[in-house]
Amino acid sequence: MKKTPEDIEELGRKIALVRQKKAASEHKRDENDLSRASRIGFRIGAELLSAVVVGAAIGYVADDFFGTRPWLMAVFLFLGGAAGVLNVYRLARQEDKQN
Repeated sequence: MKKTPEDIEELGRKIALVRQKKAASEHKRDENDLSRASRIGFRIGAELLSAVVVGAAIGYVADDFFGTRPWLMAVFLFLGGAAGVLNVYRLARQEDKQN
C-alpha cells in the first residue's frame, strides 16, 4: 500500500496532538507537585507557629496566676517549641509513608 501525502499529513497531525497532550500532562503534574510541596510547607509553618503560640499563652496565663513572671512563660514556650517539632516530625513520617 502506497502512502499518500494526505495520509502522511494526517499522521503528522496525530503525532502533534499526542505531543501536545503529553506536554500538557507533564505541566499539570509539575503544578501538582508544586502545590503539594507548598501545602506541606505551609502546614509545617502553621504547626510550628501554633504550638509555640499556644505554649507561650499557657505560660503567660500560668505566670499571671502564680506570680512567677517570666519563668513559666519561658518553660512553656520551650515546651510549645518541642511540641511543634514533634508535630513536624510526625508529619514528615506520614508524608514519607505516602511516597
